[in-house]
Amino acid sequence: MKSGPPPAYEIEWHPDKIVFMDIGLHIAKFNWPGAPDSIGPTLARVAAAADEAGFSMLSVMDHLWQLDWNGDPEEEMLEAYTTLGFLAGHTSRMTLLAWVTAVTYREPGLLAKAVSTLDVLSGGRSWLGIGAGFYAAEASGLGLPLPPAGVRFERLEEALQICLQMWSGRDAPYEGRHYQLARTLNSPQPLTRPYPPILVAGGGEKKTLRLVAKYAHACNVGATPELPHKLEVLRQHCADLGRDYDEIKKTVIARLDPGPRGERADQVLKQLAELAALGVTHVQTQVPGVQDITPLEVYAERIIPEAAAL
Repeated sequence: MKSGPPPAYEIEWHPDKIVFMDIGLHIAKFNWPGAPDSIGPTLARVAAAADEAGFSMLSVMDHLWQLDWNGDPEEEMLEAYTTLGFLAGHTSRMTLLAWVTAVTYREPGLLAKAVSTLDVLSGGRSWLGIGAGFYAAEASGLGLPLPPAGVRFERLEEALQICLQMWSGRDAPYEGRHYQLARTLNSPQPLTRPYPPILVAGGGEKKTLRLVAKYAHACNVGATPELPHKLEVLRQHCADLGRDYDEIKKTVIARLDPGPRGERADQVLKQLAELAALGVTHVQTQVPGVQDITPLEVYAERIIPEAAAL
């Protein structure tokens, strides 16, 4: 490889943006009553309410079909970066990201440009969420690339290097095994300095968690009984690479339902406390009934302030 970014452990972290524990909102279903006509107005209303409620992040899936564990493939699903641009115009505070981009769906130069554009237009509120991808039926159905896992992980590392090089202000060529860029020009640069933080998703112990330690500001691993072990694996990768484990934001994505009127708010707080005890510093949650807004108000009044003190 002829060019690449500085080592990832030279990343500047932004401790002023870390709240322990903070909560984000993940919107993964759009099959609201009256869809598709209702999707735009409802999404705008939900986003504004979540921003006001104190959620720290707002994310959507980078999928074009609904995942089978979350509904039927035929359900309404929005393209992620178009949606994030829309959400930027209806919020003013929350971080915005795709949770998470499948690396093979977009060429890395285009991906870096999309995240840069979102960061500029949102006033510096963009993150890059990225992973190796997995949804074979979606990819084959729409003619998108999904090569074997080993190739996807090689492409994931090269994509991270390309994004970092483009965000560094250097426009030198990039020569990788899978990607070749003649000039990594990126203008305008993101407003977030030195560049938008990176979240790498997945719990693979040999490849994914090592990529987190090498390149990312945040990990995303499953909220399963294996979580403590996965974090210990990440800690060891950090030690091997000379990276400060404590500067990496530990995130999980979970469905935490406070109930339509907050009747399960105490249960949600208990779940958050258990995750915090394991070292999790951020939970991205899909809230049932989010279109009714009331659950977001419950989070604002009873959950988010308590969670920040965990």
